[in-house]
Amino acid sequence: MATREKNIWILIIFILSGLVIGGLLGKIASQVDFLWWLGYGQSFGLTNPIELDLSILKITFAIIFEINIASIIGMAIAIFIYRKI
Repeated sequence: MATREKNIWILIIFILSGLVIGGLLGKIASQVDFLWWLGYGQSFGLTNPIELDLSILKITFAIIFEINIASIIGMAIAIFIYRKI
């Protein structure tokens, strides 16, 4: 029997997969006339990277999320599939 920690990691993998596949399908569907609404979304995050310069080491951090309707639908489907398995 799987432990709770393993189940949480599998759920996270399912959700990330649903977001990625849904986002890809949303970008493809946005070019189809009657499916344009699947590509509608918002982008948010750190647009200007944060940089830490320690003379011998330079670290740059930036993260941007691009969420669209299809990625939200993909995430919901992933959670539904996870609950059925």
